[in-house]
Amino acid sequence: MPKQSGDEGRRTVQRVQTGVRIEKRLLKVLKGLAEMHDITLGDLLEGIVLHALEGRAPFSESSLERIGALRGVYDLDLTAADSHRLTEGPRS
Repeated sequence: MPKQSGDEGRRTVQRVQTGVRIEKRLLKVLKGLAEMHDITLGDLLEGIVLHALEGRAPFSESSLERIGALRGVYDLDLTAADSHRLTEGPRS
């Protein structure tokens, strides 16, 4: 069970390794964003999911600007409207 460690207000969790498949350009944008915030990809994903589970926006205005720039760099043209319409193409 997660517990709080005193003075720092940090939470102790148990993490597991997982093999998740994700769209290539989306992964590049997420890795770039994690690098910009000096956090791991796993920490970024946990933050996004925890915000989403509470119906809260995970990104500030400045983060959204950075995401926009990264989307351009990695040619990520997918939107939320595409999320349930993605199919896997041939591997390159």
